[in-house]
Amino acid sequence: MSRRGPTLEDVAREAGVSRATVSRVVNGVRNVDPGIQDLVRHAIDRTGYAPNRAARSLVTRRAGTVALVVSGAGDAFAARVFADPFFGRVVSGALGYLRGRGIHPVLMFAESEQARDQAVDYLRQGGADGALVVSIQSADPLPELLTAAGVPTVLFTRPDRSEQVSYVDLDHYTGARLAAEHLLARGCRRIATIRAPLDISAARERLGGFRDTLARAGQHHPPVVEGTFTLDSGAVAMARLLAEHPGVDGVFAANDLMAQGACQVLREQGRRIPGDVAVIGFDDSGIAVTCRPPLTTVRQPVERMAATMARLLEEQVRGVRTEPTSMVFTPELIVRESA
Repeated sequence: MSRRGPTLEDVAREAGVSRATVSRVVNGVRNVDPGIQDLVRHAIDRTGYAPNRAARSLVTRRAGTVALVVSGAGDAFAARVFADPFFGRVVSGALGYLRGRGIHPVLMFAESEQARDQAVDYLRQGGADGALVVSIQSADPLPELLTAAGVPTVLFTRPDRSEQVSYVDLDHYTGARLAAEHLLARGCRRIATIRAPLDISAARERLGGFRDTLARAGQHHPPVVEGTFTLDSGAVAMARLLAEHPGVDGVFAANDLMAQGACQVLREQGRRIPGDVAVIGFDDSGIAVTCRPPLTTVRQPVERMAATMARLLEEQVRGVRTEPTSMVFTPELIVRESA
């Protein structure tokens, strides 16, 4: 005879509460003290209890899943998303929050109009309880479509449009200001930037923070070259900067991958980092530590932001949070060897 799995009664005994209290926590009922909720969740972890998802769905009318939607990226990016450190960190942060609450993510791509319509239909029909949306382009119509369909939604960036939707974001302007100030403090006088495409709001804010800071220091027209958030585009941009502005002595790249590409070209052309050219990236991803030399960068707490995004969505789904909420995180300059 097979050994039965842990039951609600086992969890109740472990937590020292009633079976009814455990049931309310498992089913997301609101009127349970947060401290007791934590007590029950720890007891669930210790006992290994797994709720019957089918029965739970009948009671709660919820699927027990949320969609993590990467939107507006295009076919090329969708193919390489798993190799991108930024999106890996988003997934890690969201999973860390959702897993402890028995919620499972469904990864979806809305890289075309057809895929976007399919995602909206899936969510409207209850395939998942809500959507965590990472939009690549500022003019992405998906958030507006989801809110119009009544789907609980939280974005990983502030929307350009005026729709009422919750989001988490970073103060990108301040992050770029920190980078520019650090290069100026090092004595750099011919500073350039490798920016990201300007149809992305974060790219515009980073460029604005960089330019405004240099303008206040008397550098009004710094060289600007566009990259596409990839290592190769950073290398191409750096080669162009050296060809057109051979005296450049400081570079701010809009993400760590492009900064790594810039460092690669500088080494190949015999430029010392930071002796000849100081380099600063943005994100503080794992690449920043493995880069040669280790990268000075602006830290974006992506995992914490993604966990907060997941929490805001869970609270919407449970009815705890009924108004749109925004949370903007503060960047931090992490100084390593490259600047």
